[in-house]
Amino acid sequence: MLKKACAIALLAATASLQGCVYSSVTIPLDTDLQNTELGDKSGESSIYSVLGLISWGDSGTKAAAENGGISTLTHADQHYFSILGFVFVEQTTIVYGK
Repeated sequence: MLKKACAIALLAATASLQGCVYSSVTIPLDTDLQNTELGDKSGESSIYSVLGLISWGDSGTKAAAENGGISTLTHADQHYFSILGFVFVEQTTIVYGK
């Protein structure tokens, strides 16, 4: 029983460490992907955090649209980048449109 509990604890700890050294993933913020049109323009906006103590920026869709000169949004993605989990984190909203 103790071996089984230790194995489960080790598995849980290993699963939680995925991407703890370096992580760079992009996920869609659209639920209707089969009808997605990216549009002619794209724009980005980001927030940054250091050690979980200091953060700055604006990763809103409005800021991303303004940065790309977009008036009509057609799709959005979210990109997460981190080093050592929380030492440095960047979260970027990427929008597409016309």
